[in-house]
Amino acid sequence: MVHPSPVTDSTFENEVTQSSTPVLVDFWAEWCGPCKLVAPVLDQIASEQDGKLKVVKLNVDENPSMMQKFGIRGIPTMILFKDGQPVETLVGFMPKPKILDKLEPHIS
Repeated sequence: MVHPSPVTDSTFENEVTQSSTPVLVDFWAEWCGPCKLVAPVLDQIASEQDGKLKVVKLNVDENPSMMQKFGIRGIPTMILFKDGQPVETLVGFMPKPKILDKLEPHIS
């Protein structure tokens, strides 16, 4: 199984904005209940879309500058980046089919 890899403020540009593959960034925190609910869903998506989509996690408590840069007010927030630009934002827990519906136009 492919698991989302962690990114930080310092690795964000290299891992996300310079990626040739679309990247879904999960902005999360250890204390966030809904973040824990969405984590296994993102694990499944990371495995199923391996090669077409990269899924990464950014801990907002440890990396506040990216949270500020993208204006994130609540977590979990997932932002899909394509060609270095944010193209889709999902806020809060969502079931897998709804997440895939939002991602599909950008990764197919």
